[in-house]
Amino acid sequence: MKWVTREHPKTDRIACPWLIRTFIDPAAEIVYLPADQVLAFAEREGAISFDASGARYTHRDGLCSFEVLVEEYRLSSDPALALLARVIHGADVSEDRDVTPQSRGLLAIADGFSYLDLPDERQLELELPVYDALYAWARREIARRAD
Repeated sequence: MKWVTREHPKTDRIACPWLIRTFIDPAAEIVYLPADQVLAFAEREGAISFDASGARYTHRDGLCSFEVLVEEYRLSSDPALALLARVIHGADVSEDRDVTPQSRGLLAIADGFSYLDLPDERQLELELPVYDALYAWARREIARRAD
């Protein structure tokens, strides 16, 4: 399936593809386009739009797009994923930067990658392991809290 979002990704537009490929659609093709082309592309190609104005999955009710996907695909029963969603929320939503101690660090990493001026697809490729690592950290953190 094709998934389409706005070009020049930052936190949510990298975190969402990680979530999509890890938990929802392992073979997902992620397409980055100018904001004004996202919805037309989704309509024309039968793609799923995310993190864009008017997209199927985007910010709503105080949630970032990542959190909306977690909710819509009923993934919140995974406590590590729920913790990761909070970290991402803080990095993505400026009013909530301090929702977790890790959020500002993730924002710094996301900003740093955006400053490298890489093609969007290359940036996605390089950043996906960051979210693998954050999820591994979250799993360990949840296990530690349970002990």
